[in-house]
Amino acid sequence: MRSDPAEYKLVSPGNLPAVLSLLAGEPAQWLPIAGGTDVMVLYSAGKLPNRKLINIWNILELRQIEVSPDRIRIGAACTYTALRRHDIVSREFPLLAMAASWTGGIANQNRGTLGGNIANASPAADSLPALLAYEAELTLISVRGERRVAYRNFHTGYKQTVLAADELIRDISLPRRFSGYLWYARKVGARNAQAISKVCLAALGQISDGTIRDVRLALGSVAPIPLRLNKTEHALTGKKIEPSLIDTARKMVVTEIQPIDDIRSTARYRAAVAGNLVAEFLERLATERKNA
Repeated sequence: MRSDPAEYKLVSPGNLPAVLSLLAGEPAQWLPIAGGTDVMVLYSAGKLPNRKLINIWNILELRQIEVSPDRIRIGAACTYTALRRHDIVSREFPLLAMAASWTGGIANQNRGTLGGNIANASPAADSLPALLAYEAELTLISVRGERRVAYRNFHTGYKQTVLAADELIRDISLPRRFSGYLWYARKVGARNAQAISKVCLAALGQISDGTIRDVRLALGSVAPIPLRLNKTEHALTGKKIEPSLIDTARKMVVTEIQPIDDIRSTARYRAAVAGNLVAEFLERLATERKNA
């Protein structure tokens, strides 16, 4: 069943105050759209519940990337193409740049936005594990003002978030302190792009004198929400990388995730792959120490 265009209303206010006023006047009735890559899939299938749409694509302040000495702020309507091409993002946040290259094909990257990927709240989204690893912070705005939310606290369940009905994601902020970390990103799926991941890992590690000083492990497609593996990270920090530690980490990963069987894969496969990816990352971290 396809949607009937006559049943939908699209407005394009062109400025943030007007957008926020509409959201406040009829909470949960208006759906903000930028690139529309997720929205159009639902629309084409006749499954888009919102009948009132607000175009925020042409609001320039939502599409800017601002760099300061200690942080980088990415506008919610910033596209994946813009992320891939940005010098600071590519150099200091390679996990995010890599995820941007995985998200659909070139056409989708030209239209798809980081804020849209976050708000859509799919646990299989490619960019979300990278945001967890980099300790991203979101700025949420409404006519009531603004509030900042640590990204790790944004998702509350499958397709559920703390975003209020009258709020909009304005920007995503990342601290500029990870340039000295070894990074590792893997997407396991039918293809790197234009395919939903079966398992996706974003990892950061810092090693000194053979000891893990800091490690960050974030997974997608293994639970109702994207996950930071806090228990596994804690068990690894302060330890030397040895075969026994890698084996322990592989087993711990399985206890922290909640994979499911679906059309793309099985829970058993996802659990095995997640553990193997973390093990591969630790082996690379150990190699980095030997080469240092």
